[in-house]
Amino acid sequence: MRVGVWAGRLLAAVASLGSWAFAQQEAAPQPAGKVLRVRRTEDFAVTGRGDASAWKKVPWEPLHLRTADAQRYQTRVKVLYSPTGLYVLMEAEDRILTATMKEDFLDLWKEDVCEFFLWPDERYPVYLEYEISPLGFELPILIPNFGGEFLGWRPWHYDGKRKTQKATTVTGGPKQSGARVTGWMAEVFVPYDLLKPLQNVPPKPGARWRANFYRMDYDEGKSTSWDWARVGESFHEFHKFGTLVFE
Repeated sequence: MRVGVWAGRLLAAVASLGSWAFAQQEAAPQPAGKVLRVRRTEDFAVTGRGDASAWKKVPWEPLHLRTADAQRYQTRVKVLYSPTGLYVLMEAEDRILTATMKEDFLDLWKEDVCEFFLWPDERYPVYLEYEISPLGFELPILIPNFGGEFLGWRPWHYDGKRKTQKATTVTGGPKQSGARVTGWMAEVFVPYDLLKPLQNVPPKPGARWRANFYRMDYDEGKSTSWDWARVGESFHEFHKFGTLVFE
């Protein structure tokens, strides 16, 4: 009888170990199909126009529509890194600015917005989510994502060297809610001092960070979304992110 009990316990332990191993395999980051090589630059002023000379040497990288029956606006991105932080430039063709929120740290994704997610260290399911509206308001939050359950945490002492630099410009019309336009651009500098809790920061030449870029638009009451590396229903499927390779 005692042998049977111990045998049962052993089988249960093996089954439990197998389930754990399977879960670990399922949670492992998938090979990144999208790769973006990031050039090094010296620091420059953020204007929202993308007019720094360093940007002229960087090709645009397109984002792709996530659904076929959507607004077919062109959306694209450029990325650079410096000794002190990461620069992101995003350009979005548009017709109407759906942007009424006039504070930082609001639910900006519910209106027109450009976004990027940075996951520097694949050992930990924690990454930065950054959103910026056409009016220049931002949402920078740290995301712990365990088993698909995630909640954003706001940065503490968010000033000085830890604060982003950001600016937006609009073409074809005024920078105001409801304006008829032809497009808008967002330029953002994320200092490494803000990213340090994520580890593997700052990046050394040859370093690899997982990342993704997104856009949401709400022209005529219809939501349209774009991504760089294809994810499923949620932007937070971080195992499907692409890879930044720092040259």
